[in-house]
Amino acid sequence: MIRNYFTVAWRNLIRNKAFSAINMLGLALGMACSLLILLWVQDEHSVDGFHANGKYLYQVYERQQFDGKTEASYSTQGLLADELKRLIPEVQYASSLEWNNPFTFQVGDRINKMEGTFAGADFFRMFSYKLLQGNPETALDAPNGIAISRKMADQFFGSPEKAIGKAIRYENKDDLTVTAVFDNLPANSSQQFDFLRTWKDYVKVNDWVNNWSNYNPSTFIQLRPGADPAKVEAKIKAFTYRFKPKSKAIVEELALQPYPEKYLHSTFKNGQLDGGRIEYVRLFSLVALFILIIACINFMNLATARSAKRAKEVGVRKVVGAVRSALMGQFVGEAMLLTFFSIIIAVSLVALLLPAFNTLTGKQLILPVSQPAFWATLLGLLTLTGFVSGSYPALFLSAMSPIRVLKGSLRFSPGATLFRKSLVVFQFALSMLLIVGMIVMYRQMDYIQTKNLGYNRENLIYIPLEGELGQKYTLFKEEAGKMAGVLTISRMRGTPTVISHHTGDFGWPGKDPNQAISFADETVGYDFVKTMKLQLKEGRDFSKAFGTDSLGFLVNETALAKMGYKNRTVGSSIGQPLSWGQRQGTIIGILKDFHFTSMHQAIEPLIVRLDEKRQWGTVLVRTEAGKTKEALVSLEKVCKELNPRFPFTYQFSDQEFTRLYQSEQMASQLANYFAILAIFISCLGLFGLATFTAEQRTKEIGVRKVLGASVTSVVTLLSRDFLKPVLIAILCTTPVAWYAMSQWLESFAYKIDIEWWMFALAGSIAIGIALLTIGFQSIKAALMNPVKSLRSE
Repeated sequence: MIRNYFTVAWRNLIRNKAFSAINMLGLALGMACSLLILLWVQDEHSVDGFHANGKYLYQVYERQQFDGKTEASYSTQGLLADELKRLIPEVQYASSLEWNNPFTFQVGDRINKMEGTFAGADFFRMFSYKLLQGNPETALDAPNGIAISRKMADQFFGSPEKAIGKAIRYENKDDLTVTAVFDNLPANSSQQFDFLRTWKDYVKVNDWVNNWSNYNPSTFIQLRPGADPAKVEAKIKAFTYRFKPKSKAIVEELALQPYPEKYLHSTFKNGQLDGGRIEYVRLFSLVALFILIIACINFMNLATARSAKRAKEVGVRKVVGAVRSALMGQFVGEAMLLTFFSIIIAVSLVALLLPAFNTLTGKQLILPVSQPAFWATLLGLLTLTGFVSGSYPALFLSAMSPIRVLKGSLRFSPGATLFRKSLVVFQFALSMLLIVGMIVMYRQMDYIQTKNLGYNRENLIYIPLEGELGQKYTLFKEEAGKMAGVLTISRMRGTPTVISHHTGDFGWPGKDPNQAISFADETVGYDFVKTMKLQLKEGRDFSKAFGTDSLGFLVNETALAKMGYKNRTVGSSIGQPLSWGQRQGTIIGILKDFHFTSMHQAIEPLIVRLDEKRQWGTVLVRTEAGKTKEALVSLEKVCKELNPRFPFTYQFSDQEFTRLYQSEQMASQLANYFAILAIFISCLGLFGLATFTAEQRTKEIGVRKVLGASVTSVVTLLSRDFLKPVLIAILCTTPVAWYAMSQWLESFAYKIDIEWWMFALAGSIAIGIALLTIGFQSIKAALMNPVKSLRSE
């Protein structure tokens, strides 16, 4: 019997090639999309899940209440890790970790830049990064020691075995000893580095670490088995006050987050963890489900549209004794067979699209064909999709009355018609959600990219201030300034794209001693305002013509308002006293607010001071429009002459700015592709409904034409009925889409307004594509010979 079912199913597929092709295409596209998203979601959930001690690993974050608000961040004190391990019995291991930076290394004549940082002695005891050479107990314990990756060992020494115990030159000033070689970090590790230096070396050259009011590194701890995380968190809540006095102006609290959760949950709101990448994981999981449902609905509509041609087959089978369960089994079996072929096409599409998908998402996904779980997933997808898509046609066709069918009086109840149209409404409702999302995301990304940041990021280049370039900066500026294409040069500690350093150690006349304000602070060189093309509201830039500028400050408008100078008379803020720690100075210029962090955050108060002596940081070079390539050649020549042991590297300001929004850009691009795919599959479903309706109204159309109806009137009649589900979908979806996109935009401090025309455009797109889909079938039905229509059964 089963063999007979499959024989009949195969014959039906072959006999109706166009129908089968459309059905398989819709299902294949839906399943391919779902598989791609499933692979991405699985990879996102797998990040940092490989650590053997994962259930005991926690990251410490700090919550601060000040100035009427509560904020939190992962930046902690540099001494915190060691003190937590020393004073909290439940803490077995603890490690600090600085942020990654590129550094230059040399062995013999091999010179290269590698990304890495500093970490505590317990780091390799806590995290499951495989050591190829060395001991995790001592790898990061010895002064001037360094642990390097397999890749780094191969580049500089030829192999991990040859690297151990050898010397490597760091930044052309320190000779370090390779104490360990670790395997290249897996792609699903949120931490990515090529080397780690000892924390002892970091503390030795960073005196600020010894001050409990300074923050920067991350702190990780590993609890002992059996320790209660909630009790440990309560115990360390006020831990920092063991080392510094409490302040009325600011309240500090420490808290814990399970480390494996940090990658997906890393956004803070009002001092509490509130989302992160998990929002996109949930979003695209829903998108995958939506598109799969749309594909299944498409199958249902197309199968139902063909039901009239299979009605007699069902009637004959029932007359000769076929029971309903057997008929249902046959139609579900046909759906399974078609789904099987669709899934083969889907897997082929996934294999073909994976390289492009990886480029878009920044992943290294592969088809896990060697894993049984992958085949189990495919089997589950086959079963679920085949059953869902074939269930309604099976129920509908198996319920037909054989007497009515064989008499030729097949009619479909209003309830059945309403159900099919409801499926189309649901399809287009999901498609509308994706189209609105596509429009809003595109507009927000365009707004970010084109918004006036307060400085000109075009033709602005960042060059790292490293090696001898730090000592020879003045000479570099003189020589490079003479080169063609170079307009102005300045320097700063960080970069204009992200000024992350903060302090509350500022004072001014009238400051409330009980008020704590966190200021972003930056050190820069001469010509900073000119090079950045910032706007001065009052005062002037730092200048060599004024010998006292080493005690001068530039402040932005937000900082001025925080100091209470906002309401003074124009110009009176210039010359006002301002202190930074023990440095006493005056305000010499007021900068108009400009963006120096992501637009997810509001512009913060910023204070800038002059520092031409710092040996590290970033050189800012403003080039002449159209002459950037020429300028880069000249800059490389000067850098190689003055800093021969360091490779010439640079970054464009606009590229660095774009990196701040990688997740949003990825989401926006994926939304574009998924919206197009959803509307395409939905139109296949609409085509199915049009086919079904045309078959049901063949005689009606013939009668209308005999009575004088024109082709235009018939097309209008059919199209009007077809467009009703689309219009209902638009009306139902608009408030849902508005709410969903409003929630997404809430994560941006600077965002677009959701306007009516976005929904009108989305609706017009849906209606326009629907009309194109409907038009072909409607015109075909309207042009049919009325004589043939009236003779049809």
